[in-house]
Amino acid sequence: MSSPLIHNTEVDSSCLDHHAIIMADIYQASINLCVWQRQLATRLIDYVDWLLKNTSKRELRIVAQSDEVLAVILKALPPHAGLSALASDVNLLATMFTDLFDLKRVGIRLSLIDKTMCPRFHTDHLPCRLITTYAGSGTQWLPEYAVDRSKLGQGADGLPDANSGIYSHPNSIEQLTAGDVGLLKGSGWQGNEQHAIVHRSPEIAVGEKRLLLTLDFAH
Repeated sequence: MSSPLIHNTEVDSSCLDHHAIIMADIYQASINLCVWQRQLATRLIDYVDWLLKNTSKRELRIVAQSDEVLAVILKALPPHAGLSALASDVNLLATMFTDLFDLKRVGIRLSLIDKTMCPRFHTDHLPCRLITTYAGSGTQWLPEYAVDRSKLGQGADGLPDANSGIYSHPNSIEQLTAGDVGLLKGSGWQGNEQHAIVHRSPEIAVGEKRLLLTLDFAH
């Protein structure tokens, strides 16, 4: 697949909706984050709760053909009531992702997280990534109007986000909730090199666990 094109540099940052069709707006030049706001099925939530209490596996990484995702997930995760609900949801999101970008294969990462990861606001050097949190706190991001990109990376002079000046006010920080599906446009998207969505993992409270799914382009 050739990289999508952006024809201008005016970025409105994010778009959110309760309908999955919102994901197609990622192709708009002014958008670097699309969020499908949704509620998870009870059966899926029950399986995730059980999984977090009964597995020692920290991470599942798979590259799968787009038409094999369901079978792969059913085989990779421990059987229990509700597994099919989670596997079907991963398959749904993978199908949406591969159809949207005309991919034959998809990189799947399902991570059990109990400590803060990527605690600093940053951008990703890839075209686009899908993320959803099945349990726990969701990913945080900064809308374009609120971020000072000169404070990314070394520009922060080693200071934590709260002191570096990367955001204008703590209230500017936006956050996904469990179940929300986000498409994050990175600097690898042609024309978006300077406007990749600025985001970070949330702080994890003592005893908290997250189950995070990410989908990536696979070659």
